[in-house]
Amino acid sequence: MIYLMRHADAVSDEVNPERPLSGRGCDQVARVCKVLEKKTGFNPVEIWHSPLARSRETAALLVEGLGLASTLVLKDGLTPDDDPAPVAAVLVAETRDIAVVGHEPHLGVLASLIARGPGQKGVFYPFSKAGLLCLSRGEQGWTSEWIVRSP
Repeated sequence: MIYLMRHADAVSDEVNPERPLSGRGCDQVARVCKVLEKKTGFNPVEIWHSPLARSRETAALLVEGLGLASTLVLKDGLTPDDDPAPVAAVLVAETRDIAVVGHEPHLGVLASLIARGPGQKGVFYPFSKAGLLCLSRGEQGWTSEWIVRSP
């Protein structure tokens, strides 16, 4: 399984240029954890995140909130303006369950590359803040299993 999650709500640049999670963002992750507690099988080996505070904090709160043994991994290529194709290639070759906490528009294009393949243009999966998409590998490629909309 591949789990793609957009970071939760963050404070504005004016409040803090590093843009950590807001109180609302922390609440969003806690609510996502409550939903995930009811889903069987959410137990990624690693949770990849970008170097940006809001992504790192969202990933850490997921691990904490669910009591996961997942390793948090800072990954290159996950910032909003990065080309998602290299990350997509690594993810589709993975045999382990991996979660990625990222940003828009990168995450929406990444989901499209995994689910539809690199040759498909114009397909985009929009992610709300704290939204999470589960993709599974099947005989015909990757398919969407379920989604958690921003609570």
